[in-house]
Amino acid sequence: MASRAAILDLDHVQVAVPPGAEDVCRAFYVTLLGMPEIAKPQALVAHGGVWVQAGKRQLHLGVEKEFQPARKAHPAFAVSDIDDLAQRVAHEGRDVVWDNETIPGLRRFHTHDPFGNRLEFVESQDVSNR
Repeated sequence: MASRAAILDLDHVQVAVPPGAEDVCRAFYVTLLGMPEIAKPQALVAHGGVWVQAGKRQLHLGVEKEFQPARKAHPAFAVSDIDDLAQRVAHEGRDVVWDNETIPGLRRFHTHDPFGNRLEFVESQDVSNR
């Protein structure tokens, strides 16, 4: 019997952060990166963390008691004006590591959030993808 269930889309990605990191999350993800904070369901507020909007998707910054940063695994965010974002990130003292050769037609850089989690930002050079 064939299944009728299908994966339709990606709803959210969760990235772990250390306990008590909410203000740092807001400073980095909301203020620096410009991702609007969204309200968590009341039943989850006591768990800590911050949720932000990333276009049509969400990024959940979830508290992990024995936190270890994700150095390889990472979310990748599609952006417009990647140069502006890279300048803002670098201005805040964060490393910006460009890789524009690996994937033709895609400009991208990696950085780390204040907790050491790897993040990728991409901008397509194909105008049909904008």
